[in-house]
Amino acid sequence: MPPSPAPVPAAARWAVGQGYAGPARVAVLGGSYGGYVALVAAGSAPDVFAAAVGIGGIVRPAHHLRSRVACSRGRLAHNWHRFVGDPNDPAQEAGMPARSPAGRLDRPHVPLLVVQGADVRVAKGESDRLVEVLRLRGTEVEYLVKEGVGHSFVNPESQLDVHHTVRRFLARHLGGEPSASSVRRADAGCYRP
Repeated sequence: MPPSPAPVPAAARWAVGQGYAGPARVAVLGGSYGGYVALVAAGSAPDVFAAAVGIGGIVRPAHHLRSRVACSRGRLAHNWHRFVGDPNDPAQEAGMPARSPAGRLDRPHVPLLVVQGADVRVAKGESDRLVEVLRLRGTEVEYLVKEGVGHSFVNPESQLDVHHTVRRFLARHLGGEPSASSVRRADAGCYRP
């Protein structure tokens, strides 16, 4: 059976235990597979994380893996099948919901920021449904949808918008706000048309 994203909460607990992080100031953030891990962590370790950010994160792995275009399926055995499971193996598929964001909707969640593009890899409808169900359950969810960008958010304006949204979200949930000068310095290094 493939491993779960359980090492992420364990690593956060270790960092708090070692004094590297404050117990109320730890968030999990990731994109693509990392977004999947962040979304899983949001519903599996609300005692560890103060917030979670999933950027282009996979919600239902079995559906995601089956819907991949044929030319990309060969690479799946070396990454997704190894770490998430192979939906063509009935024993592995049976365990996939328990290790997926969609399989954790009935659990308490930390505040969540979901970022979604017009993505052919991660269907927007999956994120729409995740956000809808979590909001109905009372979870604080911020949802940023960027039209006209794909899975990687390579458009510079979209990157800036995503980074600023993430910064504000984390500041709100972890405490503090970066100084205006540090934000200006960070923006100065970014491309602006």
